[in-house]
Amino acid sequence: MTSTDQRYDPSCMDDFDPASLDAGQALTQIINTVPRPHEVETVPIQDSLGRVIASESHSRINVPGHTNSAMDGYAICGEDIPVRGQAVLSVIGTSWAGRPFTESIRPGECVRIMTGAAMPDGSDTVVMQERVEKNGDMVSIDSNNKPGQNVRQAGEDIQAGEIVLESGKHIRPAELGLLASTGIGEVTVYKKLRVAFFSTGDELRPIGSKLQKGQIYDSNRYTLYGMLSRLGVEITDLGVIGDERNVIEQVFSDAAAEADVVITSGGVSVGEADFVKEILEQHGTVHFWKVAMKPGRPLAFGKIGNAWFFGLPGNPVSVMVTFYVFVLPALRKMMGNPHQEPLTVTATCSSKLRKRAGRVEYQRGILTWEKDGGSSGHSYRVSKTGPQGSGVLRSMSDANCFIILPMESSGVEVGDAVKVLPFETIV
Repeated sequence: MTSTDQRYDPSCMDDFDPASLDAGQALTQIINTVPRPHEVETVPIQDSLGRVIASESHSRINVPGHTNSAMDGYAICGEDIPVRGQAVLSVIGTSWAGRPFTESIRPGECVRIMTGAAMPDGSDTVVMQERVEKNGDMVSIDSNNKPGQNVRQAGEDIQAGEIVLESGKHIRPAELGLLASTGIGEVTVYKKLRVAFFSTGDELRPIGSKLQKGQIYDSNRYTLYGMLSRLGVEITDLGVIGDERNVIEQVFSDAAAEADVVITSGGVSVGEADFVKEILEQHGTVHFWKVAMKPGRPLAFGKIGNAWFFGLPGNPVSVMVTFYVFVLPALRKMMGNPHQEPLTVTATCSSKLRKRAGRVEYQRGILTWEKDGGSSGHSYRVSKTGPQGSGVLRSMSDANCFIILPMESSGVEVGDAVKVLPFETIV
């Protein structure tokens, strides 16, 4: 079932289900169960963005490779800085970045130097050009300078033989530049995770087709595609599969043979046409299939063939919530990233939030940084986006965070402090 009709979605029911697994326990079980990667490959660094380092990289050079100037100015010997008043120095040449001054300077001499240029022999200090008085080939410096200032030492960033990146490091733009700065052109990374996904439901129709009564456009595959694309995994979109047991069974078999992870949306609820859980129980392993949370209670986790399986609910918001809370951390571990809890903040809630104790709720919110009367002058405030039904996908589009209401919470009043998970910390 993939629909905005919530009548048959248990994630929308108010009754507490004692068979549901605690959300924290569910995540712990998933993380402790899925494996870390072991297959690796070597790729050019420009192709490694978004990948995970499989073996530590060592630098063969110092970075920077030579002691150089941190700014435009004049390279001097620190002993020429006067104790008081001014000292006059003779300018004997220029050191450019890539074209160093090759002679040595002596006491009473200095060299015009550019940012990044190698320090001439005999110099150890740079006086920025704004702090000198120039008169022809002579410059005057005063006592408001310190020996060693404005100089970057050879190897102060990275020393030859030092580890540049540890195994398990996620490669971002900064890591690309760091590798390049040491002359490393290739890096060993874990192979891309292969993820196959599909939607189930006779009511689903592709974009561009004319909808008949009771039919809806399949949105879940597009949100799943977007969330997976940002991870940099290899994606196989298997489309929409109707509510036919034999067809679903065959698609499962084909997907499990080709992918490391199989994700479905719909079919794990309690309807007569929901075959996913039944097939998984017959041909694979089910670790659990209900979690004490809203939205997203019907969540299946298990294994079919050699592939790990996540059966997500059918309602659009439930798909996104369960993906971010459970699937994303699992995929990141399987990609080689060490598991870590996402960064959360505490905010003052501007909305009254209804909730029943006994399950964790992920309500969609808008987080802002606003002025207040406290000592800091500013604080985080959060308000709900509006209707919180699991079929209201607009609530995810309008939101920039989840408001996390714990199991024991029975609601939130205006002005209460709440735990907030900003989307930027998880995507």
